[in-house]
Amino acid sequence: MNKEQLELRKKSPVQIRNKKASFEYIFIDTYTAGIVLTGTEIKSIRLGKASLVDAFCYINNGEVWVKGMNISPYFYGSYANHEAKRDRKLLLSKREIKNLLQDSSAPGFTIVPVLMFIDSHGRAKVDIVLARGKKEFDKRQSLKEREDKREMDRAIKRY
Repeated sequence: MNKEQLELRKKSPVQIRNKKASFEYIFIDTYTAGIVLTGTEIKSIRLGKASLVDAFCYINNGEVWVKGMNISPYFYGSYANHEAKRDRKLLLSKREIKNLLQDSSAPGFTIVPVLMFIDSHGRAKVDIVLARGKKEFDKRQSLKEREDKREMDRAIKRY
């Protein structure tokens, strides 16, 4: 990921994060994918009415799908509103899908969406990561590092 792409993500008006993922997993590799949306889903995402908690990705017939992602029905929608928790297809190149399939087939590895944002062209994108589950001692270490960082920030602010 280059510097320009990171700047565009920071400027995005919508940034829906999966905060739980960084605590549960160690991130190995990051990919940016488009999402196939229907009806009023993009309007709900632009309002920030989506959640990536408990979402994960799987590969079926050479296609990457995200399961468990919640996009709330659009408030001003009609009878043609979308389903909130349906499986959604992600758009990646064949090479990226092949790499993900090889890497995620190893035991302990999974594919997790961590960030949903709107790019400069107004399209919804998802950052997915190849991740390995943390053990209990890794989680304790992460908590200790976070507490130490807070203590150092507090000490700096006092002086």
